[in-house]
Amino acid sequence: MSDLIDDSPTNATEFTVSELSGSIRRTVEDAFGYVRVRGEISGYRGPHSSGHAYFSLKDDKARIEAVIWKGVFSRLKHRPEEGLEVIATGKITTYPGSSKYQIVIEQIEPAGAGALMALIEERRRRLAAEGLFDEGRKQLLPFMPRVIGVVTSPTGAVIRDILHRLEDRFPVHVIVWPVRVQGETSGEEVAQAITGFNALAPGGPIARPELIIVARGGGSLEDLWGFNDEAVVRAAASSDIPLISAVGHETDWTLIDHAADRRAPTPTGAAEMAVPVKADLVAEVAGLAARLGSAQSRTLDRRREAVRSLARALPTLDSVLALPRQRLDRSAQGLGQALQLNTANRRRHFERQAARVTPVALVSALRDKRQRVRDRAARADRAQERRLDAWRARLDRHAAVLSAVPRRIADLQSRGRDRLKGLHHRADIALTQTLSQRRRGLDAQSRMLQSLSYHSVLGRGFAVIRDSGRAVLSRASQVDAGTLLAIEFADGEVAALTQSPGQPLSAPKKPPRPKRGEPGQGTLF
Repeated sequence: MSDLIDDSPTNATEFTVSELSGSIRRTVEDAFGYVRVRGEISGYRGPHSSGHAYFSLKDDKARIEAVIWKGVFSRLKHRPEEGLEVIATGKITTYPGSSKYQIVIEQIEPAGAGALMALIEERRRRLAAEGLFDEGRKQLLPFMPRVIGVVTSPTGAVIRDILHRLEDRFPVHVIVWPVRVQGETSGEEVAQAITGFNALAPGGPIARPELIIVARGGGSLEDLWGFNDEAVVRAAASSDIPLISAVGHETDWTLIDHAADRRAPTPTGAAEMAVPVKADLVAEVAGLAARLGSAQSRTLDRRREAVRSLARALPTLDSVLALPRQRLDRSAQGLGQALQLNTANRRRHFERQAARVTPVALVSALRDKRQRVRDRAARADRAQERRLDAWRARLDRHAAVLSAVPRRIADLQSRGRDRLKGLHHRADIALTQTLSQRRRGLDAQSRMLQSLSYHSVLGRGFAVIRDSGRAVLSRASQVDAGTLLAIEFADGEVAALTQSPGQPLSAPKKPPRPKRGEPGQGTLF
């Protein structure tokens, strides 16, 4: 009875897996077409290589999978971050591939101002740990920049306040990089503006700023959120140009304020930090010029008085020249007497020398000189004879050596002839041995060729069959009836004509002899 019940048909509708999954999906999407879900982001690792983002939303009791498509992700004002509590807006759907339900997020925002502050604080700690906020890496502002770059909205009151304050204090060349200071793309545009100013080449068509001011008026935390973007902070920290942050009012703090080289309470305050007051500088220069003039006058007066004092301490010209005049007068008085004494001394010296120069003394001196010359000539003669003897001995040695040269040449020729005869004999022996070896090798190669030649096979009763083109035939399938063949035996070749298989063998008919006077057919072989 139970078997009958089990085999009986039922009224339940039968679904395929795909149909059931599609029905569940339509039901869920119809029931939860638009929902707002509050939860903590979990498992977020950034966007996938496809551009989509996958993560989960959870609370203390449940968990739901979440996905943000690529097109929506690029338009989000607040990007998802791990551990952030958010309010996600979207629709619930299912994923048939794994029988899961998930929320497709179209908008995401932090769950209240507290969540934004917590996000800012977490981002601040992380960037500070990287050293982006260190005071040691911040640059000094230039005292008097010639070009200032301003990153702000070109239509707001901020740029007018900055230009007005610069005009009042110290007019300089200002370059404005227009950006959005509020909205989803504000952070990216501000970062690109800072990087763009740093990329300008000095001396290019667009002047490179010596100072950058990033400015915006006051607003709520959400309005100033773009200046908390990580890209903005990194661009400000890596800027080679000194940067002033002037975002919001004095009580407003953003992350760019920590990374900038200076923070201004207001955009007007940033303009005051950027340049000094021209009137104050002019007044200060005038005061310094007046002080310099008075200092120069006082210095000249002191130097003039010092010169007068030194002049009073110096002796007069007469007192300085008195002693030299006195010495000159005394020397002039004794000059005549000294000349007379010197002349007398010279005369006496000359007389003593003249007394020594007598004819006898001159003859004696000449005799000594002649004897000295004869001694030197005798020494020169002896030296010349010794040198000639040395040259004669050297020539005799060379002559003895040259006389032995013919005998040495004859000995060398005799030894050369003996060596040449020995080499000739050895060459004859080597040539005879080489020819014998080559002859034996040739005989061995000839025997090997004969053993490998097919002519030896023909001697054992085999034959080589060729067609009319002298090509060797090795298969019966290559031969047709009526084919003229050449058969090579060991002692010569014969011609043969093939016939069809099964046909009795018959001698080939001899061709009729041509009549006398008619040309004959001839033969192929």
